[in-house]
Formats: sequence, structure tokens, C-alpha cells
Amino acid sequence: MTTATTTPDPHTRPEDDAEVVREAEELLQVVAQYRRLNRSQRRRIAQAASPDLRRVLAQVERDMAIKRSPGAMSAILTDGKEKQAPHLDLIDRVFRDIARGHSRKVLITMPPRHGKSRRAARWAPLWYLSRHPDHRVMIASYSADLADDHGRWIRDAIVSYGQQIGLALHSGSKAANRFDLADPETGDRLEGGLVTAGVGGGLTGKGAHLAIVDDPIKDAADAESPTMRRRLWDWWTSVLNTRVEPGGSIIVIQTRWHEQDLAGKILEGEDADDWISLDLPAVCDTEDDPLGRTVGEALWPLRYGRKALEKIRRAVGERVWWSLYMQKPRPLEGGVWKWPWITEHRISPMAFRGVDLIRTVVAVDHAGGSDDVNDEVGLCAAGRDRDSALYILADRSGRMGADTWGHETCRLAIEYQADAIVVEANFGGDMAQQLVRQAWKDLAERGETKGMLMPAIIEVHAKKGKRLRAEPVAQLYSQGQVHHLGEFPRLEGQMVTWLPGMDSPDRMDAAVHALTELADPAQQGLGTQHYSDQRLRGRR
Repeated sequence: MTTATTTPDPHTRPEDDAEVVREAEELLQVVAQYRRLNRSQRRRIAQAASPDLRRVLAQVERDMAIKRSPGAMSAILTDGKEKQAPHLDLIDRVFRDIARGHSRKVLITMPPRHGKSRRAARWAPLWYLSRHPDHRVMIASYSADLADDHGRWIRDAIVSYGQQIGLALHSGSKAANRFDLADPETGDRLEGGLVTAGVGGGLTGKGAHLAIVDDPIKDAADAESPTMRRRLWDWWTSVLNTRVEPGGSIIVIQTRWHEQDLAGKILEGEDADDWISLDLPAVCDTEDDPLGRTVGEALWPLRYGRKALEKIRRAVGERVWWSLYMQKPRPLEGGVWKWPWITEHRISPMAFRGVDLIRTVVAVDHAGGSDDVNDEVGLCAAGRDRDSALYILADRSGRMGADTWGHETCRLAIEYQADAIVVEANFGGDMAQQLVRQAWKDLAERGETKGMLMPAIIEVHAKKGKRLRAEPVAQLYSQGQVHHLGEFPRLEGQMVTWLPGMDSPDRMDAAVHALTELADPAQQGLGTQHYSDQRLRGRR
């Protein structure tokens, strides 16, 4: 048997080898220092470098970009074919934050065809695994086939780009719906990998450091089905949440379909405060947009400008538009309020700047009984102008205990300079009024009232006549006398689904109390009562 041996180059001297080693070490030091510089500093060095060093630095820049973010990785590996946009950069920032070791629960809602699945369920998990090849990722979608498609794409990307991103598949585990990673040098199995499943399916095996739920609802039929919504929620609570490792993260990214879809249930859940909610409608409709857009600005104007979105809106209809594209799902209509009464008389923040209000009130419909901590408190602000037009200004309703809603009511009154606070007094007698007065005193001591006099407190006893109060206010809507300042999806949903004889929801009750107070009590047709102290007389 002959053993092959490497014959040393007789022309190579030991001192030459030492020189090569020294130059390599110097180059590594230069590269390490170069990586620590900011972008402008690196650019100046590259411009002054020799052609040979410039080629080395170009490769360093490529490696740095691949590690920087999912979007940067996708742009490098596809030679710029994968595009970036501000909303996709927001998704990148979520994954970068989690990759740094932060435990997060993130809910991202955005319209269809805006690149959310390709980024959040394909490029981003691939990038995350390249940063943490010892971690396990779970991806779930409305069907096992769709989830498997994501897994298959990531698996094939590892095969195609593995050498560039430092990933390799283990030879014994390469299925689309479940694969393990291996050390690229030795082939040894690593702890990391990926598993996929459809909603309702099992997620057995190892836990996940990162769970991604992408599009958990298939279509409108599933969204409207109470059985399918319950099935999704049961799977969410009993399957997916139980598979996340301690300190792990969950990302839910979806298009809204129904007010009680997965996103809606999360936002109403007991751990809602633990979630970061990034709401990205197709057209910005709020001044606190996560991307800092101005009201009316499109989410991805280079792909879907305002004209294109208006065409989509006409094609799909108002209900689908507000659900799928604006992320504000609306229930089907009931009997008292009609959608056009609200939508056709809405007023934008810009148009509202020209409105001169002569009265502003805050109304609170607080939870009654002994278990008011988990009940919702209705809290709304409304105003009236000189022409007797009425405006819903804010809906700050939510789950609040007795130690919270009084302060929040007063803060809302301060924010809108209300001259009256309307309080439903059915439960607890004078207790509600006392809570508000004590809350105002507390805020005054802290300096939050800024010297403002406390608004008048007006008690109403509405439980005896919900229909007598609600229907006249609905009539004002039908006459175009009430305008909503922006969108109040949950309040509006309660209005259009309420029927006489049903228990009236707290948000709607608060709005009705406020608008009834603002309407002239002398008009007997409104079904209101005269106030004994004639407090409306001589109002500013």
C-alpha cells in the first residue's frame, strides 16, 4: 500500500511562511477593527484602500449585511431582487430585537399582498436560525400545507445559501415540516431546527425558542364561524403556548378578519398588556402610527398607492376593506344603528380643526357589581358645536377596576377640557360620584389638573330606559347630526349590532350618555329629562 504525502516546495523558506502568517494576522486585525466602525467611516476607508484590500472589504460588507437583518440578508442573497419597505423594516426590527435575546410577544396586523408572510415566515426565520443555529423555530399557519410550504422554502434556502449564511441540514432530518441543523464543518447534529404545523394540528417534540403564527385564518367563512374561532383559540391556548420555551418569543402576524379573531382575542385577553401591538392599516388613519405616517398615507405607496387602494376598496366593499385592509373588522348590522349613518358622516382630524366646540363632556358607564375588575368600563368624550352638530371625540373604554376608572375619567376630562362628567349611578348610589371627586382631588394634588376647575358631575339612571335613550340618539345619527372623529371600531361595532331588548354594551352606553347630555334637553323628542339645576342654561 502506498501512502500519499505532500512534498514541501523546495523554494519556500521558513521566513517566507512567517511573513505570510504575519500579513494574515494583520489583515484579520484590520477586518476586526473595520467591522467596529460606523458606515461613513467604513466608506472612507474603502475609498482609500488598495484594489486588493477593497475586494476583501467588499466581502466583509457582504457578510455584515447578511447578519444585519432579514431584509439585508434577502437583498444580498437575491442580488437586490427582494425589496425593502418601511413596514418590512419594522418586521425586521422585531426579529432583530428577539435575536438579541429579548423575550417578546408581538402582534402585527397588516393587509394582504404587502409581503408579510414572505418576510415573517420565510426570510426572517431563516435569518434567525443563522444567528442562533442552536435554537428551534415553530411556524404555524391556517393549514398544514401552507405551513409546510414555509418550511420547505426555508429548508431549500439552507441548501442553496448554507455556505454563505453558515447553516447546514442534518443528513438524517430534512423533511419540509421538520428538520434539524448540523455543524457545517463536522456534520454533527445541533440543537436547532424548525417544525411547522397547521392550526389545530399537533406540535409535538422539542419546544420552541421562537414561535411564529402567520395567517391563522383561512377565509371569511372560517372567520365568521364561531366553531372555527373557538377551535383556533383552543389550539392557541392548549397547544402553541405550551410549546414555547421559558424566555421564548411569540410573533403573530395576520390580516384581520373578525372582531373576535385571534388578534382580537389576544388584545382582549388577560395578558394583553404583555403584547406589543403593531397595527399597520393600508391607509394611515391615526396620528400615532407605528411607522410615523401622516393620516391618509399608504402603507406601501410604491406598490399600492392611494389610487390603487381606492380601486381595491370599491372592488371589495366597505366591510372587507375595513377588516382586511384597515385592520378594523366590523360586525354585521343589527337593527338600531346603520353603518352609513356613521361612515358617511365621519370627520377627519384635519377637517375637525375648523370645528369650534361650545361644549365638551365625558361620560362613563362603569362596571357594576362586586367583580368589576374584569368588566369593561365605557368611557367616551363628546362635543357640540355652535350649529348643534355632535361629535364623538374619543373612546377610552376598557377593563378597569374601581381604583382606575375614576382617574382615567378625570384624565380624559382634562385632555378635552370637559365642562361636565356624566356618570351612570345605578350601582353604588353616590359611590360613583365620590370616586370621581376623589380621583380629581388626587390628580389636582399631583398637578395634573393644571388649575382646571372640576367639571360638573351629572348622574344618570339609564338602566330603566336604554331604548328610550338609545333610539333617539340613533335618530340623530340617521339625520347626519353626529360625527365620529376618526375610527372607533369597537364602539361602532357595538352600535350596529345592538337590538332593543339586548343588554346594551358599555361603550355604546357611554356614548349615548354623552350625546344625550349634549343634545338640548328642551327637545322632548329626545327622550331626555330636564335637569333640576338648569345646568345647560348659559353654557359657553
